[in-house]
Amino acid sequence: MKCSCTWVWLVSAVILTAVTVMTSALEVRIAGAQQASSTGADHSAASSTGLRCDFPETTVATSADLHCMELFPTLRAGNARGLVELGRVRSPFGIAVTAEGRQRYRLTLLVEGLPDPADLGAAAYVAWVTTPLLDPVTRLGEVRNGLTDLGEVAHNKFSIWVSAEPLADVTTRGGRLVLRGRSPSSRMSPEDLITQAPLALVSPDDIVGQGSGDDRADGMRLGSVVPPMHRAVPMLPGVAALRPEVTPWLPPVANPEAVPLARPRQTIRLVDGGTLDLTAGLVRRQLGSRTYFMYGFNGQLPGPLIHVPEKSTIFINFDNQTALPTAIHWHGVRLENRFDGVPGVTQDAVLPGESFRYQVYFRDAGLYWYHPHHREDIAQDLGLYGNMLVDPVSTNAYGLANTEQVLMLDDLLIGEEGFIPYGTESANFMLMGRFGNMLLVNGEPRYELEVKHGEVVRFFFTNVANTRTFNLSFRLQAGAAIPMKVIATDVSRFEREVWADSLVIAPAERYVVEVRFAEGGPVRMVNAVQGINHRAGTFFTESTELGLVRVDDDPVGVDLAESHAMLRTNADIAADIGAYRDHFERPPDHQLTLRLEAGELPLVVDQLMALDRVYFNPAEWAGTMPMMNWVSTAEQIKWLLIDSTTGNRNMDIDDWIFQVGDVVKIRIINDRNSIHAMQHPIHFHGQRFLVLQQDGVSNENLAWKDTVLLPVASTTDLLLELSNPGRWMVHCHIAEHLESGMKMVFIVDGDVSTNLVQQAPHDSH
Repeated sequence: MKCSCTWVWLVSAVILTAVTVMTSALEVRIAGAQQASSTGADHSAASSTGLRCDFPETTVATSADLHCMELFPTLRAGNARGLVELGRVRSPFGIAVTAEGRQRYRLTLLVEGLPDPADLGAAAYVAWVTTPLLDPVTRLGEVRNGLTDLGEVAHNKFSIWVSAEPLADVTTRGGRLVLRGRSPSSRMSPEDLITQAPLALVSPDDIVGQGSGDDRADGMRLGSVVPPMHRAVPMLPGVAALRPEVTPWLPPVANPEAVPLARPRQTIRLVDGGTLDLTAGLVRRQLGSRTYFMYGFNGQLPGPLIHVPEKSTIFINFDNQTALPTAIHWHGVRLENRFDGVPGVTQDAVLPGESFRYQVYFRDAGLYWYHPHHREDIAQDLGLYGNMLVDPVSTNAYGLANTEQVLMLDDLLIGEEGFIPYGTESANFMLMGRFGNMLLVNGEPRYELEVKHGEVVRFFFTNVANTRTFNLSFRLQAGAAIPMKVIATDVSRFEREVWADSLVIAPAERYVVEVRFAEGGPVRMVNAVQGINHRAGTFFTESTELGLVRVDDDPVGVDLAESHAMLRTNADIAADIGAYRDHFERPPDHQLTLRLEAGELPLVVDQLMALDRVYFNPAEWAGTMPMMNWVSTAEQIKWLLIDSTTGNRNMDIDDWIFQVGDVVKIRIINDRNSIHAMQHPIHFHGQRFLVLQQDGVSNENLAWKDTVLLPVASTTDLLLELSNPGRWMVHCHIAEHLESGMKMVFIVDGDVSTNLVQQAPHDSH
C-alpha cells in the first residue's frame, strides 16, 4: 500500500522539529564559538589556564564541544567541577591514531572546588578512564585542584571518573565517585525517532519528486547503477530512492576490442635535459570477472615512474587522447609557473586530441607525482596518475636499505553492474568525496612482495585516492604491527627519524618509511580504520588487507639490523629550517576558515544529517553513507575557503599578493559548525611550507611539505616560504571538494631572474 504524501510530510515535519529539540543543547553550547567563527576571532586563543578550552562561561575556542569534556559532580563533591581537554598527540602525521585506527588523545584535566579528600574519609583523588562497557577501568593518575596531565587514551567512546580513594597509588577503583563525564563521541546514540521517519522508511515507489522519479529528463534514474551500501551500515529504503541531478558519465568507448589492456608501470630514467612522450588514453582492465575501461598514461596503470636526479630539467610531450579537456599538474614540484598544469590559471586546458609540452625542473629531491588538474574527480580516479622519484645529490641523504618499493594507494567505487557513474554537469559525491570499495596498490587489488629474512625495505608511499585517508600498517601473523621508521614526507626528510606503528596518509601526501622484516612467514599490509554508523551511534573496525609480504626463511645477504635500529638526525634539514625559526612565534599574516555551505538537500538527508552533526570524528575514514553522499552535487554543496579578514571566499579571495622571498604565516581553521564537517588535505602549489603547530601543540620535528591534513575542528599554523613567482593555486585535495569550488589563487610577484628555481638547460630532444 502506498503511503499518503500528506501524512509523509506532516510526520516528517514533526520529526524535523524533534531533531531540532534533540540538538538544541548542542547548538546552545557552541553558539558562542559560532559567533566567534563568523567574526574571524582567534579560535586558538588559550585561557588563563593555558588550555584551548575552559569552563563554559569563558570558552572562546571554536568547536569546543569536540575537544572538551565537562566533568560533573556527584552530591558528595559539592561545588567541584572539572574540564578535560582532548589534546593532540604529537605525531609525524596530520592525525594521531593507533594501528587499529582509534583516535589518540592527550588528556589534560582542570579541576576546581574539590574538597579536602579527608572530608570524604579518603587520602587522595584518582582519575580513571573506562569504556561504555565499564571494562577495562584504567588508572590515569592522582588528581588535585588545578591542572593535571592524565596522559594518553585511545578509546572510541570513553568516560572519565574521579574518585576519592584511601591511597594515592591504588590500582583498582574502590572509592566514592566525585566527578564524572563522557567523551564527545558518547553523544552519538541510536535514535529510535529518526529511524521511524516516513521519508526514511518508505519504498522507492512511494516517493514522488525530490529528484527520485522518471520525470527528470537528464538526471540519473532509478534503473541506473547505484553505489552499494557499506556492509556494516544498512540502507534506509527512502534514502535508496534518491538520485543525483546530473547526467551519468563513463568513458565513451567506440571500439572496445581495440582498447589495449593496461600494462604494469614501467620505470623511465631520464637525465638532465631528457624528454618523455606521455599520452593519456583509454585502457582495458580485468578486475575479477569483469572488464573495465579506464584511463592510463602510456597504456600503464599507474603511469610511468619517472626517475630523475635532483637539480635536473626534463621535457614532457603530453598528448591528450581522452574524452576530457585536461592538463598535467606536477604535484609538489617547484617548477616554472607556466608549466604547473592548472587550466584557467597557468595554461589553457589541453583539449581531446591536442598536445602540450611541459618543462619540469626538479629543485628538490624526494617523491612527487603527476595527475590531471581538470575534472580530476573523473580522470585521476580512472587511473591518470604516476610518480616521480628524484634522487638526492647527497649519497648520504637516506640510511641503508636492501631494496626500495614505490607504492601508490588508491580505491575504486564499483557496484554490481560496474563503475558507479560520474556526473557530467558537475561531480557527484560532493559532500564527502568518492569513497571506493576496492582498494588498490599500484593499480592492483592485491600487492605482493617477496623479501629475505631480515631485509630492510624503503617504501615510498603516495595516496592518489579521491578522498580516502589511509592508516597503513604491516602486521605479523599474531596481529602485532611491525614498527616502521618514518624518514621523509612531501618535500623533504624530517629533522629526526621517528618510529610509528602505522602510517596515516591523506590524499596527495607522500611519506617515505623503512621496515625491517625480521620474522619469517607472511606479513599482511593492512588499512585499519574506525568507521561510524551514525544511525546506530556506534564505531566499528574496518580492516582491509591490501597485500602480502612473504618473508623467506633464507637470511638477507647484507644484514642492516644495526643501522636500521638507529634513528638518524638530519642536520642539513634542521639547518635549512633553522633560518626560518625567527618567524615561528609571530602572529598569523592570514587566516582561512574551512566550511561547508549546503543548499536545499532532500528532506530525509536534512533529517539524518541533523543528527550526524552531534559528533564529528577528527577524520572520516570510511564511506558509510554512500547514497546520501552520491546525491550531492554542485546544486547543493559548496565547500569553502574563507578569508577571515575580508570574508571573501574561494576564487574571490584576491588580496593574497606576495613578493619572492616573503615568509608568510597562515592559520587555517577547520570549522565544525556546518551540516557536515570532515578533514581536508590542503595543497599549496609551487611553494613549500612548515607545519608549525596544530591545536596549540607545537611541531617539534619539522619537514617541508606541500599538502597538510587538517582534522575536523582543528586549528593549524603554517609557515609558507614564497620562493617561486607566478599565480598559484591553493585547494582541498579531495577531488570532489575541489570540483565544488574549494580553491583560491595567490600571487607571488618577482622577476623570473630572481626566482630561486634555475632555468632549464638546452633542450636535447
